[in-house]
Amino acid sequence: MVRIDPTPILSLPGVRPVLAALPGARIVGGAVRDLLAGRPGSDVDIATPLTPDAVMAALRHAGLRAIPTGIAHGTVTALAEGATLEITTLRRDVETDGRHAVVAFTDDFQVDAARRDFTINAMSMTPAGTVFDYFSGTADLAAGRVRFVGNAAERIAEDYLRILRFFRFQARYGREAPDAETADALTAGATRLGTLSAERLWSETVKILRVADPRAVLRLMAALGVLAVLLPEADPRWGETLDRLAASGAPADPVLRLAALVGNAGGAARVAARLKLSNAERDRLLALVEGPLPKPDAEAADIRQALADAPRDTLEGRSYLRHEPSAGMSFRDVLARLDAPVFPLQGRDGLALGLAPGPALGAALREVRGWWLARGCTDDAEACRAELARVAARLAS
Repeated sequence: MVRIDPTPILSLPGVRPVLAALPGARIVGGAVRDLLAGRPGSDVDIATPLTPDAVMAALRHAGLRAIPTGIAHGTVTALAEGATLEITTLRRDVETDGRHAVVAFTDDFQVDAARRDFTINAMSMTPAGTVFDYFSGTADLAAGRVRFVGNAAERIAEDYLRILRFFRFQARYGREAPDAETADALTAGATRLGTLSAERLWSETVKILRVADPRAVLRLMAALGVLAVLLPEADPRWGETLDRLAASGAPADPVLRLAALVGNAGGAARVAARLKLSNAERDRLLALVEGPLPKPDAEAADIRQALADAPRDTLEGRSYLRHEPSAGMSFRDVLARLDAPVFPLQGRDGLALGLAPGPALGAALREVRGWWLARGCTDDAEACRAELARVAARLAS
């Protein structure tokens, strides 16, 4: 056991009143890990030997609202000081199938810790700051070692998503390569990722792609055969593209990094469908990999024209993906200084000129918009209406 200052966690909204209502409860998991690592954290999970019914009664007795959000698995959500905190009764696994677990409640914190994924996530802390570390998580955290609790293959077989969770924590905390047992278990379990839902896979993939620099861990995933299972659509040159993003100072944007991994419209469409990306994520991913982009030394007029057809962040993303770092920086500097041009006409302008609603009106507006684009998007509404009048006259003749 070690003792640390719990103030950073206890100062978060809701933590003190919830712990005061549940004697014997401890803070568990990521909040303890991040406090030991000196990293800011905001997600606090609480574990208790009390049964869910007893937890709800204790919270209500303390004047706090209690919601039975996952009562079958022992989870109650408390509302305190405007915050929501999850309280879970200590558990042990009775049966697992790689996706779901049947659990039984226990009053033993060590038994509960033994069912967790990694040693650095298996620690618990009392409100006074005493840390219980049953599996040497403190030493692993200090060494930069991500290690499964117990046997790696068994932990993975309990939930195959732990394969991706390993790489996420490796990217954030790991400085040592996985040992041979862990590497073999990750490789052997990778083929079972297909048994998980697309939503779970994409959610964990986003977390990997959001770390400060995912390149090393993605290369490790590739070396262990995991990336080929998770992203069979990956372009063979994805490493070069990710290196370009890093050299250019691109943001930690999961969709942008996914675009770097898949590289082309066909792969982007397939991965978006397979992992069930949202419509907005799918559309942005496709726009990044397949849309046009001016040369890095393009004139401002050409960049303005591109900006009329694509959002600024899409053009920035394409630049990070396709321009070399120094040239791309110049392009993005020009792009940042330009106002997005807006085509000044609408359907009512054509109606005012006698064009009937329908395909002909749409075709006339598109023709005028093409004229406006070709001239650098600088003509105002009056000039565009004059051009529309000429188009309308031609169509009427």
